Amino acid sequence: MSQPTAPPPTRVDHAAAMEEYANERAAEASQLGVRGPLELGPDGRLHPDIVDAYSEHGFYVFENVIDHDEVLELRAAVEDVIERAPVRPRADVDDQGRPAIGRDHSIEPFLLTKPLSDPWGGTNLLAGRHPTQMTQPEADSSAPDYIVHLIFGMCMLMPEALRLYGHPGLLAAAASVNGDDFVPYNDAIFVKKPGLGASVGWHQDGATHWDNPDWHPDIHGFNFQVQLYPTTAANALWVIPGSHRHGKADIKAMVANNDGSDMLPTAVPLVCGAGDVTIANRQVVHGSFANSSPDPRISITFGFHQRSAVLGVAGKLRLTATDTPNPIYDEQRIRDRAAVIALAIDARRQRFPDETPHTYAPFVGLEDDHRYDPATAAQVLHDYNTHDIAI
Repeated sequence: MSQPTAPPPTRVDHAAAMEEYANERAAEASQLGVRGPLELGPDGRLHPDIVDAYSEHGFYVFENVIDHDEVLELRAAVEDVIERAPVRPRADVDDQGRPAIGRDHSIEPFLLTKPLSDPWGGTNLLAGRHPTQMTQPEADSSAPDYIVHLIFGMCMLMPEALRLYGHPGLLAAAASVNGDDFVPYNDAIFVKKPGLGASVGWHQDGATHWDNPDWHPDIHGFNFQVQLYPTTAANALWVIPGSHRHGKADIKAMVANNDGSDMLPTAVPLVCGAGDVTIANRQVVHGSFANSSPDPRISITFGFHQRSAVLGVAGKLRLTATDTPNPIYDEQRIRDRAAVIALAIDARRQRFPDETPHTYAPFVGLEDDHRYDPATAAQVLHDYNTHDIAI
């Protein structure tokens, strides 16, 4: 006779369990030496100590990258977009009855889900890369039916996000890790409202190159996450240090060997201040828990690849149901998507004229063709995320 399934914890009980776990593991994270300023040398490259720490552990926390005023601009822009999201999946209006934004986008800009749920864990979605489901606490009775979990197409929705995409320090870091001809992946904004935010099951992002005879730890690229609020251990992204260097992980076994608990014993949280930016290898085992805490997290996420890892490659990771199965990433697809970087650099130059813009090698000599003006923005940004490069 099968045993009855235990009821899910309440939000309050989950928050208490997270606090104990988080305090223990945050102390471990503080000993790793994986945080500090985004420091570039005279050659414009990341300081070798940062590169070494990132290579060893698979992540790094760059502190105080985005200044306070820009953080406030980004917060306001994202919150405005959240308020204009559909009231429920496939709805045409927001919760105030106004037309929801993004209805003309080829890719739906919002992933809505149930509060404190895990929409991907234990499913075949996203190439089945989330093999186990995180704990899904019972939401408070006052919780809405649906919450915004992810926002896609940020560069179309918010000029503030487009300018962030052209940040010279972050692009210099991308060139340091992936070469001057680095290639975009995608962008998404993770929204974890206090006491409501959904989880992301333990996973590795890569789906294409695990059996590649030339596999190496950086072959699936990396993601930045720009934090708009102070991020606590209770609501942070969690990673397993060094797991990017050992190939494809058996995450089901990792959870099973932990008595079925998703609180993995070697994971650490990426605790951040507002304006900090994390970089995480897409092969590192990572995930996040339901945000049963009283604190918000909004993480603007965008990633980059090595050109050699995508050119001529059939990508196996489908980000949306409308993606072409196993598309071949040719020069035209890469150039169409990379043009957003060139446009973002000029958009940022116009807004922050005292900064020295990044020189993006693939578009040297083409800067005048990618000036940020209404006509060029419409041409470059229209459904740009249908050209995302997902491996």
